[in-house]
Amino acid sequence: MKPHVLSACLAVIFCIAPMESQKSLPETPGKLEIAKYPLVLDAPAAPQAQKLDPAKLHQEAAELAQLAQTVPTDIDQFAQGRLPKDLADKLKHIEKLSKKLRGELTP
Repeated sequence: MKPHVLSACLAVIFCIAPMESQKSLPETPGKLEIAKYPLVLDAPAAPQAQKLDPAKLHQEAAELAQLAQTVPTDIDQFAQGRLPKDLADKLKHIEKLSKKLRGELTP
């Protein structure tokens, strides 16, 4: 019976000893220094309102419309087996213009 009592006492000692040692550790100097200065976060800056140039917007919209009007003709040529050389570049330019206009006009 003595080995069981001894085992139980050792188990209690080994369980309680680490908990007691953790309680007695002082705070490190770094943690104390950080605690002196509470963290204050500033609100994020509001986005600046862009000044839109109506003349530039109109010019880009007109260019987009002019390019878009030529696409059906190019597609007809493609259907006949002739691929216009500038079709891919034209479609990329249309995409860039539309993305730019959408980005400028929508918040």
